[in-house]
Amino acid sequence: MDREADVTVSESDRLHSQLSRFEDMFPGYRTEIVEGAIVMSPVKPHHNETIWDVRDLLKPQLPPGWAFISDVAVPFDESNEFCPDLAVIPDAERRKNLSAYSPDLIELAVEVVSPSSIRNDYEVKDRAYARRGIPHYLIFDPYQAHCVTLWNPGPDGYRGRDTIPYGGEVTVETGIGKLVIDTAGLPVDPSVVRP
Repeated sequence: MDREADVTVSESDRLHSQLSRFEDMFPGYRTEIVEGAIVMSPVKPHHNETIWDVRDLLKPQLPPGWAFISDVAVPFDESNEFCPDLAVIPDAERRKNLSAYSPDLIELAVEVVSPSSIRNDYEVKDRAYARRGIPHYLIFDPYQAHCVTLWNPGPDGYRGRDTIPYGGEVTVETGIGKLVIDTAGLPVDPSVVRP
């Protein structure tokens, strides 16, 4: 699928410059531009542990020529510059070591929910990622102890959606092959009451 960027290099540089200033001023916060507003989310250990665990589970399954970026700017338009927790892109692009990448490169986007990112991860990014044609989107939620898999992108969001409780396997049939994530060992917030 051919997906063209809506953001010029100068707009992207301006947005990224704004984010960089805030990240320097407020360490320990993840900073993105969402719907035209700068959004800062405090990061807790379960957030990073989930990212690392998912990356470690997926890395040996990626075919040659594919790699991860993490928390790197991905400008979508003049109102949105996201920093996916993980994104799978062509390795040749990752090797360029840029400060921002086009959403058109992403085969799989992964977000880990934090208390302040619930709406952004489940609603805003669902629509934005789907509109740009990102084929697969996974939301890992340590506060609900589940993973939401989204596929079949459309203009109003993803048309396919499953919710898999932690403890099972998440299987994603991507354009680069089948990826399987065992969720049994993923961290769960202590506030979660399991049946």
